[in-house]
Amino acid sequence: MSNQLTEKIKRLKDERNAVILAHNYQPGEIQDIADFTGDSLALSVQAAATDADVIVFCGVQFMAETAAILSPGKTVLLPDKHAGCPLADMITAEQLRQLKRKHPDAAVVCYVNSSAEVKAESDYCCTSANAVEVVKTLPQGNEVIFVPDQHLGRFVSEKTGRKMILWPGYCPTHVVITEDDIKKARAAHPGALVMAHPECTEPVKAISDRILSTGQMLKFARQNEAKNFIVATETGIIHTLKKENPGKEFFAASERAVCPNMKRITLEKVLWSLEDMHYKVIVPAETAARARAALDRMVAVLPAK
Repeated sequence: MSNQLTEKIKRLKDERNAVILAHNYQPGEIQDIADFTGDSLALSVQAAATDADVIVFCGVQFMAETAAILSPGKTVLLPDKHAGCPLADMITAEQLRQLKRKHPDAAVVCYVNSSAEVKAESDYCCTSANAVEVVKTLPQGNEVIFVPDQHLGRFVSEKTGRKMILWPGYCPTHVVITEDDIKKARAAHPGALVMAHPECTEPVKAISDRILSTGQMLKFARQNEAKNFIVATETGIIHTLKKENPGKEFFAASERAVCPNMKRITLEKVLWSLEDMHYKVIVPAETAARARAALDRMVAVLPAK
């Protein structure tokens, strides 16, 4: 059945001049049919560089919005309109405006895991891979508001030495990983290197070997001579890690670290999306223009591949 679905998807993709993007946390079968896999920003940048007319974004709402902002001439489809992000939903544009009024001279840095409206209220956007570099570019002496992920914010503050005003948001999938999970995984796999995402809690990051974004995890695993890795992030990335490193072993720090929204996308929904051209993600022009400015500043300090 999956082979038939895959063939139908390929045929429709060609007819629509479409490109399929899949985030590293997507189910394995979705990653396997994608033209490109990666983190949210890398995928959006990749999509903007293609000559496709249609982008099918297998991820969550804010990712599809980012692709729409960076590719204004393309049609962006999200196969499941309910694929949201609890972290992105933890702050609204109005809440950010209220915070800005309390700190009128502060530079606002928002994590890419945020709505288009929040990006539009921000001075800079960042990813988990380049958040440290973005904050380092800000003038010393200025206050910095960082939204919405407090754990990434604390990591950036520690690395840059900048005191920041942190919004109390968090990723439910990452905070479910505990310090005990890491200790148990180390005991079960002696000598394995622990790679943790900066959205993890501080106790987890403190006892991990490397703090890395999903893209950095893939690069680190390819280049490191170690054969065994414990992965403290959403479990979907293990599919790609194993594909790219057949001689190495990867173990989830916690089997509970599953994002239900990322798993909403199925092969059937990708097919229906291409058949019916839904669900179209449209960002209002004024919001998109303001959000684009924050995204452009982020792209300008992207880390080297």
